[in-house]
Formats: sequence, structure tokens, C-alpha cells
Amino acid sequence: MAKRSLLTGVAYHGNRMPSHVKADMREISKADMDIVVHMFSHTDWDRHKKVMKDIFAITEDAGMEVWVDNWGLGGPPGDKSHFLAYYPDSHMYYSNGEMNPVCACLNSPDFRQFVKNWIETVADMGAKTIFWDEPAIPKKLAEGGNDKRYYACCCPRCKKLFEDRYSRPMPLFADADVETFRTNTIVDYFKEITEYSASMGLCNVVCVMLGDHFGIGLDTIDKICDLPTVHNIGSDPYWFATESHPYEFVYNGTKKNLDVCANYNKDHNIWIQAFDVPRGREEEIIVATEAAYDAGARTILAWGYMGSESNDYAAKNPERTWDFTVEAMKRIRSEERDRILAQNRKKYIY
Repeated sequence: MAKRSLLTGVAYHGNRMPSHVKADMREISKADMDIVVHMFSHTDWDRHKKVMKDIFAITEDAGMEVWVDNWGLGGPPGDKSHFLAYYPDSHMYYSNGEMNPVCACLNSPDFRQFVKNWIETVADMGAKTIFWDEPAIPKKLAEGGNDKRYYACCCPRCKKLFEDRYSRPMPLFADADVETFRTNTIVDYFKEITEYSASMGLCNVVCVMLGDHFGIGLDTIDKICDLPTVHNIGSDPYWFATESHPYEFVYNGTKKNLDVCANYNKDHNIWIQAFDVPRGREEEIIVATEAAYDAGARTILAWGYMGSESNDYAAKNPERTWDFTVEAMKRIRSEERDRILAQNRKKYIY
């Protein structure tokens, strides 16, 4: 079957019961969606591996493509990883010497091997696409009430790498060399793991924040885009926490994303916010989805299914949020069909 010119989809998590998954996948399929993003966390790996393999198969049997999210594998976003309990020397550290309790250092050889083992597991489960979710190296506000931030990673391993590269110790606050080092760390990490993933026949999809989000974003993603084993670059122009008009915010963010993808000949993915939706503002999902489509996006997904009701960040009215999410995706599907039909009529009739 030829690939559709418009792909829509949704993130799905919070449920590991196949009988319920079947009903949910039928619901998503009825919405004429093409992609379901499934989380596969460390806990899923330990406790739900067979179940998740079944869930992947259920999704594909319902006619949809599976993207597997590395949810919290080495830190946020997502569930906590157990990796650091086994490799405590792989913790990230901030520049003030404080340990980050949940984030793994991307320069840790043990963490990179752990991720490769996760990739092998995902491939064995029959997945074809990995969704690398919002890569970041965190910062935190410094004491004193100013805007300065301590940064990671300043573990002994990273300190030595920085000193070897720049012939000086890492400073307390980030400068240009530090920011370059942090970005290069993410790029080197992605180079290694996406090469490994691609060698197993998997497609690599990356999603980043719009701005420079703790080391990487659409403003600084050019080096990742240059990696031949990164196939698809996306972003999530979520607007509810801003004071911007949803159409303007999503349209401009989408155009920015598509420009980056065009420069590097990459495919794209654009995310619509369907979580933490204030009561009474659900219709903005339609406005935002139309904005992404009008800007030229043709792979548009929502986070997440049923207003993400299984999470504390759920929409205030999950069912109504889902109804508007479905309507939004069906509207752009109809518009895309009309667009193609008009082209055909022009070609064959007029």
C-alpha cells in the first residue's frame, strides 16, 4: 500500500492490559489515525516485555504504525529508569557538585551500552521505529534568586573530557565552550546510538523543544540533523503555557521545524498538545492542528490519547479533549483528501 500523504497519530500510555488496548486501538483506528507512539520504559522492559510485544502487534493489526518511545530511559521526560541503581557512577552532576538523582550522563559508556541493549530488545519485539523523546541535558537555578543556572553534566568523566578539549577546568556557570561541549555530547551520543539502531533496520525519529531546551532544540539541532542515521526531526509547539494565540504559535513553530527539515532533507513530526488542557479551551486543539497543517506539516500527532487521562497532567476534561482531538485530525484528513481530489480533477478533467 502506498504511504498516505498525511499521517496522523497519538501517544498512548498508562495501560498495559491487552484487552483494554484492543478497544483503545479500535477507537484510534476509527479516528482514521496512522501512528501510535507507545512508551517502553525501563519498568516496561523489566515487567511488561511480553505484554508490550503483544500491544505492538495489536496496534499493527488495527492498521497503525508503531513508534517506540524511550520513555525515561535515562531521565526525563517519562518514567524513572532503574539503570542508575546499578551504575551509580553514571549519574549526571551539576556544576555546583550536586548529583542529579534521575539523569544518566550521556558520556557514560555503561549508559550507552544499556541503551544499545534496549534497542536490541525493541527490535526483537518487532518494532520498526524508535521515537527519541526530547533529548536534553538539564540545568537548575543557582542559589541567590538570580537568573544564573548550574548546568550538567559535570561528573568526573565530563570534567576530564572538557579539560582535555579546552585545556581548562569547567567553570561554575556555562560559557560558550560549555554550551558547545553540552551540544556536542548530545550529538556524539545520538551518533552512536542511532548508528546502532539503524544497523538493526530501525528508523530513528527525534523530537525536540522549539527553543534551546537545556542543550538542544530547533535552534541548535543542526548537528543532529546532519547525522545520516537520524531520519525524522520533529518538535512540540505546545501553546497552553504561553500567552500566544494557538494558531500563530503552532503555525510559526511548525514552519521553523519544516525549514530545518528542508535544509537537511529530513522527514518531520509535529505534536499537538492534548494534555493539561484547561476546561473550556478544548476547541483550541482544532485551531492548532489546522495551523500545523496550513504550515505544511503532513505528520501530525497528539499527546496524548483520551487527553492523557492516566497522568496527573491530564486534560481537565479528558473525554471532551479526545473528542476535539479526533475532530481536529479528521478535519485535516478531509482537507487533504479534498486537496488531492482537486489536483486529480485539474489533471484529468479540466
